[in-house]
Amino acid sequence: AAKPKQTVEVSKPEFQQLADEKVPQGDNLDLIMDVPLNLSVVLGRAEKSVRDILSFNSGSVIELNHLTDEPLEILLNGKLIATGEVVVINENFGIRITNIVSQRQRIDHMG
Repeated sequence: AAKPKQTVEVSKPEFQQLADEKVPQGDNLDLIMDVPLNLSVVLGRAEKSVRDILSFNSGSVIELNHLTDEPLEILLNGKLIATGEVVVINENFGIRITNIVSQRQRIDHMG
């Protein structure tokens, strides 16, 4: 025994007319200009065993995987955005940006 088909009423939705609101002119970038971001520079990386790490003491030297003439990675919230080189400014370390990473390079670096 087949069940009788139910008819369903379909209609277009009706929305209240919105009043014309003025769209702010200019760039909305000002809304986020004071949001703090974590900027870090990677001097190099090293993979060590727990035994090696437990043997560290004051004066230990850790060899990193970057060569001295290789560019350093500049990370914004953990994502590579640029590369640069170390500079000294009034006895403080700094970094001079040498290359802004393209969107394609950022995607390739994630993989």
